[in-house]
Amino acid sequence: MYLPPHFAETRPEQLHRIINDHPLGMMVTHTAAGLEAQHIPFLLDPAQGPHGVLLAHVARANTVWQEVVSGDAVLVVFRGVEGYISPNWYPGKHDTHRRVPTWNYEVVHAHGTVHVHDDEKFLRGLVARLTRVHEATQPVPWKMGDAPPDYLAAMLGKIVGLEVRITRLDGKRKLNQHHEARDRAGAIQGLETQGHAGLAQAMRNASHGR
Repeated sequence: MYLPPHFAETRPEQLHRIINDHPLGMMVTHTAAGLEAQHIPFLLDPAQGPHGVLLAHVARANTVWQEVVSGDAVLVVFRGVEGYISPNWYPGKHDTHRRVPTWNYEVVHAHGTVHVHDDEKFLRGLVARLTRVHEATQPVPWKMGDAPPDYLAAMLGKIVGLEVRITRLDGKRKLNQHHEARDRAGAIQGLETQGHAGLAQAMRNASHGR
């Protein structure tokens, strides 16, 4: 990943925030058939290992768990907020016309090794954790106990667990940090006018070193 110093994000809390807020990762593997990409919702456990682990499951019918060998190197990409920035939003453009369009975004690359878990204990624990995280905002959270035991056992039999042991996290937040303050403020206002509040807030946070 091209990573100019002013866009580099190295703070673990920011890298973890992007992953937790945007958990659908793109896992890239190198198989006998070439490069493959799988789009999988991951759960980050930062307490395991020196850099944390990513936990997920895939359908048993998805052959990725058979095409990789435990310990293979993988890359998981997490995309955060992103959006187009018009040069018309920069006050400086109207003075000199020396501004161009760009695209702002947050992204994390998680490098690591993949490990396959095809056992019910791992899967039950993983599904329970995923459920607690993603059901937390529901008025009446669904829980595994809501499903009949035989149905739940059958569903667990149709998935296989994956664990990515992270060896390195690379983060990039391209949010107009290198622009003058009035142009950053103009871009933030332009985004808010078009309903892109998330990216606008990320730019505002970056302006204040957050």
